[in-house]
Amino acid sequence: MTVRPEILCIGSVLWDVIGRSASIMRVGSDVPGRITRLPGGVALNIAMTLRKFGLSPALLSVVGDDAEGRELMEECAALGLNIDHVYRSTDLPTDRYMAVEGQNGLIAAIADAHSLEQAGSKILTPLVDGPLGNATDPFSGVIALDGNLTESLLREIVSMEVFQQSDLRVAPASPGKADRLVPMLGHSGATLYVNLEEAGLICLETFETSEQAARALLSKGANRVLVTDGGNATCDGRSDSVISLQPPEVMVTRVTGAGDTFMAAHIAAEMRGLDRKHSLQAALDAAATYVSGDIGA
Repeated sequence: MTVRPEILCIGSVLWDVIGRSASIMRVGSDVPGRITRLPGGVALNIAMTLRKFGLSPALLSVVGDDAEGRELMEECAALGLNIDHVYRSTDLPTDRYMAVEGQNGLIAAIADAHSLEQAGSKILTPLVDGPLGNATDPFSGVIALDGNLTESLLREIVSMEVFQQSDLRVAPASPGKADRLVPMLGHSGATLYVNLEEAGLICLETFETSEQAARALLSKGANRVLVTDGGNATCDGRSDSVISLQPPEVMVTRVTGAGDTFMAAHIAAEMRGLDRKHSLQAALDAAATYVSGDIGA
């Protein structure tokens, strides 16, 4: 009998290529800094953070059956992640993400997640009709889902029987893909993790505070939302209440992956049995530690 993982991470698993500089940058800047290549992608970032909290996540994604894909899977296995259910494609390359960050934050980024989009529902096969679940025995644990999936696939997931008993935790991959999460507003078991800009794009409004954004998302049918706003207050909103906490004040040295760290730390805290307030505080502390870390890390 196959033992099912306690949590699944579905979405992008790729190589992050990040250029970071301690200088303030603008368009056309040419400055010294460091360039790193690390395992990344929203789903993988969440899984790696969950593993640090002692959980055992399994990945559902696609990587190419190429040198980069094999190396990436070796890295994931070395980190203690379950890669048994990752789809290995012989005709799609391994995805990549490239970003440039300066002292003044993210300057630009390009996400090449075309293989994930083209693989589509193939990555869900182990969950739909396989060792992780099926229509008569659906997966009932926590699923972290990222917005690099296509909007059509996310719409399909909302209506699929195998997801109806899951605790869905959903995040956009970037503001540019935030509107893909609109179908998730109707899922009774979904929790959305968004920043203030992403909340505005989903609601087609502009918000001044995370509380305004949270209440607007709830009014549009969201089951639960967590809305961050950089160094300003973060909200956890449900139909019965909205709570708000202030993040710790830290010197920010990196931003790529901060939202994924926040989400993973929040999930881990709730899986440990912490209440809403303490789970939110734990997530804010973890994100603060991450963004203030060594830029070469």
